[in-house]
Amino acid sequence: MNQTNRLGVSPDDQAVADAVARFATETLAPRAREIDEHGLSTTCHVPQLAALGVMGMNLPEQLGGAGVTPTAMLLSLVEISRACAATSSMIGAHYLGTDAVLIGGSPEQHARWLPRAASGEWLAGFALTEPRGGSHPADLRTRAVREGEHYRIDGVKHFISNAKEARFLVVFAKTDPEAGARGVSAFVVETDSPGISISSPEKLMGIQGAHAFEVAFDGVRVPAANRLGAEGTGFKTAMKVLDNSRLDVAATALGIAEAALADATRWMRERQIGGEPIASKQGLQWMLADMKLRLEASWALALQALALRQAGLPFTLQSAMAKLHASEMVGFVTDAALQIHGGYGYTREMPLERYVRDARILRIYEGSSEVQRNIIARMVLAD
Repeated sequence: MNQTNRLGVSPDDQAVADAVARFATETLAPRAREIDEHGLSTTCHVPQLAALGVMGMNLPEQLGGAGVTPTAMLLSLVEISRACAATSSMIGAHYLGTDAVLIGGSPEQHARWLPRAASGEWLAGFALTEPRGGSHPADLRTRAVREGEHYRIDGVKHFISNAKEARFLVVFAKTDPEAGARGVSAFVVETDSPGISISSPEKLMGIQGAHAFEVAFDGVRVPAANRLGAEGTGFKTAMKVLDNSRLDVAATALGIAEAALADATRWMRERQIGGEPIASKQGLQWMLADMKLRLEASWALALQALALRQAGLPFTLQSAMAKLHASEMVGFVTDAALQIHGGYGYTREMPLERYVRDARILRIYEGSSEVQRNIIARMVLAD
């Protein structure tokens, strides 16, 4: 656990993170290489994560959640990511689905799905992205047509994490094809519904234990009672969910970067060339300084966003900045850490090349770096 005192981190938040850090060090880290090399699903960790309260950290106690602060949740995801970023990604996808129900759903819908998700009995997923248009609302092709007390859903979603193992997905579909973002609605779709087909896992560059799938919906009948909120409110729900999840992505970036910096620091102290440790080389010292500087700047942006979130204030801008900076930062830090290790870092005997591969997706999912820049610029111009 990083023991640096950080603004906004209470002793209670730190205690939660320390408990998760012990589990991550003892259980997740020893299996991370095996999971990566063989593409095993990190859902194998769900029962133990649920016992720690991790699967419900984003939910209130009255719905079976852990009842912790967003800060405690972020710190916990950092610790999990230090050990195994694929596990953090799987948890983040679960949070996407349960956050959508929490934000967009009714008390009855909360009671129906969230306690069993918090307990780890049910895994959730979030089905927004599509093959042709990513997550752009105007390009969503999935349709939901009302037929009495049901909707018929037809379409294809792509890169849907947890889909094969999930008990339910929150699916975003057009109920009014002509209304753009205002025509998108959200539905809880149970994965054993007739008409759903799920592909084999995608062959990913990194986070190989966080399986992602293509999901096809062919005339899937979903009760109208499974719609979250009124028709046309689905995209607003999705955007609120993504405000939260961008901080989860920032946490994953922070965790990977913390691990890479720790490995680079240890290597510089231990590795000797010409009879002295490479830590004595000014060029490498400067690399280490730049790594630390960018990492701490990402921490500051993440904690700023958390402070606003915990105060119940808007944090869309701060979340986008935290996600953008952290996901760009971790690419620099992991590459520099590998460079410091030289040829050894390029081998699979060390985790450096895994850090580089795992970090690369963070600039793409939950809104690419380019999307984050659009959000930031739009909000600055509108202020």
